[in-house]
Amino acid sequence: MKPIFMTYTRGDLINLAILLIVGVVVIPMTVTSGYWYTSILIPWLCLALATIGQQIIMGYTGQLALGAAGFMAAGAFACFNLILRVPGIPFVGALLISGLIASAFGILFGLPSLRVRGIYLMVATLASQFFIIWMIDKFGWFKNYDSSGIITAQDIVIMGKPFTSPIEMYLVIVAIVTPMTLLAMNMARGSTGRNWMSVRDMDIAAESMGVSLLKTKLQAFAISSFYCGVAGALFAFTYLKSLEPVAFDIKLSFKVLFMVILGGLGTINGAFIGAAFILLFPVLLNYIGNNVFHGAIDATIISAIEQVVFGVLMIIFMIYEPLGMARLWETTKVKIFNLINKKKLNE
Repeated sequence: MKPIFMTYTRGDLINLAILLIVGVVVIPMTVTSGYWYTSILIPWLCLALATIGQQIIMGYTGQLALGAAGFMAAGAFACFNLILRVPGIPFVGALLISGLIASAFGILFGLPSLRVRGIYLMVATLASQFFIIWMIDKFGWFKNYDSSGIITAQDIVIMGKPFTSPIEMYLVIVAIVTPMTLLAMNMARGSTGRNWMSVRDMDIAAESMGVSLLKTKLQAFAISSFYCGVAGALFAFTYLKSLEPVAFDIKLSFKVLFMVILGGLGTINGAFIGAAFILLFPVLLNYIGNNVFHGAIDATIISAIEQVVFGVLMIIFMIYEPLGMARLWETTKVKIFNLINKKKLNE
């Protein structure tokens, strides 16, 4: 279909309108439980935004990077200090500057990508995870010299109005994640995305065609880290409601990596699908253990089942379907539409 606005087709705009109606109108009107906002919807959107950042560097540019949680920590603590030390700074402004600070770290630790690739690049980017967390722990200024190690995040205040209830924080996240997702889709479909994918597919050929590897790779690292930094700040201020370095450990980086692989490499939709699966599957297992087996299955066994299922699914998707659950969803939609059209023709 021919794009009618930027790189978006009529179908894209219709889908966006439907999703906005569901996210902004239907969910706030129907979901009244604070648990769904604080434990499901808010972390889902925050982690989906971080997964989009990881998608840009890994799925579109083909750089095996592992350090998303480190950039999330940089964004979270930068936002905390900006609000603390800059009087009157708007929350959205602090959020954007936090993303830029995380982006600077991304450029710094993305420099090795110009020389190494594969597992060596993964080790180099993993250093960012440990360095950023070490820096926050080492220098008390970042934590406002708090000895407890856990800092309470400030309230979100936009244009003088505090957003403290679960539904209000959810709407703030929707208002931020939506344009950032649209921007990522636009970049992925435009010339920027084509440069990323040419580097991913064959960087030597891309360079011979005039694509600057220096500019393209560092640009991807910068944008990826920006998304992770904004996601980390939202994650801390809306979900955790506190800041502690241990919350952004290596486990979170692996969780974001799993979301990319299960959702589908090189797909923006896959970021949301993968994040939803990683968050909802443990909830489903716990529900089955508590309500179907009435607590007969130990929590450690449920956790082990969860890890085994994640591992098996990642192996299956990486071998047989690199586009992950996003591709399965698209295939399922096509089959359903074909079945409906076939029934209409038979009638």
